Amino acid sequence: MVPDDTDSFGDADNTVARLASLPGLDTASGMATGAAGASAVGKLLPVVPELTDVLPHRGLRRGSTVSVIGSRLLVLSLLAEATARGSWAAVVGMPDLGVVAAAELGVEVSRLALVPAPGAELVPAVAALLDGLDLVVVGRGVNGRTARQLSARARHRGAVLVSAGAWPGVDVELRCEEGPWSGLGTSGYGYLSEREVMVHSSGRGSAVRPMTARLLVPGAGGRLARLGTTEAEPMLEAG
Repeated sequence: MVPDDTDSFGDADNTVARLASLPGLDTASGMATGAAGASAVGKLLPVVPELTDVLPHRGLRRGSTVSVIGSRLLVLSLLAEATARGSWAAVVGMPDLGVVAAAELGVEVSRLALVPAPGAELVPAVAALLDGLDLVVVGRGVNGRTARQLSARARHRGAVLVSAGAWPGVDVELRCEEGPWSGLGTSGYGYLSEREVMVHSSGRGSAVRPMTARLLVPGAGGRLARLGTTEAEPMLEAG
């Protein structure tokens, strides 16, 4: 069992000062104090309706860790509904994140903090953000022990940690398979307009049922569109 050493990253009282000192942080002053309280572990943050079926509680459970493999668009879509309803989110270590694309997917970018290139400060940046925000996305992996410490931090603070890639011991794993783009005519000319994506969910705990959702990306209005959802064959637990 990994120790729940959630205090190994420093004092939560210094969160805002630590964030302000990190290179590349782009957010409003005092964002952590304005974030919704993360005291109720187990309560849900909402997601767009197209993703409810692939999440065991039809939302993002506070204190949980979720990994998304194979689709950056799906990572951003997980942030859309929560930020639109007033939650704060942060993305760490994704320098090529498209803010315009995030906005088109429904993310309220005025409530999105960006730390695109934290370098060696990635782990303390994530730890500090988990102290004050509702959702924190990590753009690259860390070693197993540190990953488990950050998950414990999220669990203790009541935040949701989202990994854009594999992460040990996750509560929910969303694995994406992207199909071919459509939009080209028979002559081979035209504009790539949409593609079908299969999202397979798995995870830990009795509440998790493996599911597969068929999504159209982008759907109407430039966002996700759900084509169907089926219960998948049982899979090995993530992590």
